[in-house]
Amino acid sequence: MDNKEFKATQKYLLMSPRKIRLVVEIVKKMKPAEAVEKLPFVQKRSGEPLMKVIKSAIAAAKSQGVSETDLIFKEIQIGEGPRLKRGRAASRGTWHPFKKRMSHIRVILKVNKSEVQDPKSEIKVGEAENKEKKGVKNGTKS
Repeated sequence: MDNKEFKATQKYLLMSPRKIRLVVEIVKKMKPAEAVEKLPFVQKRSGEPLMKVIKSAIAAAKSQGVSETDLIFKEIQIGEGPRLKRGRAASRGTWHPFKKRMSHIRVILKVNKSEVQDPKSEIKVGEAENKEKKGVKNGTKS
């Protein structure tokens, strides 16, 4: 379970990759569940599509039986898609070209290894407590 990765993508999003990367810088340090909570309050248009991709990756993990609190971001990739060549009329009958840029968002989540190892340490603590209780019981009987 510790090597599993969960991917989600959004392709051909009509938004500049540069503008999406601004939001990704904020989000990548958080846990995915925390990012989904905070993204609606980021005052950027790219927050909503990014939130949807993260939710999709979390849903993929849940379908495999992984808790969303155990997940962390392995990678958030913002790639450049194709460009639409458009133009705007300018003075004296001229035409000024510009490009409408598209983006591809790719989110990869992985299981946090430190979260997975905690239950093992709890078992060891429980065994130690049981041994202490047995020693106390033996001490009270004699």
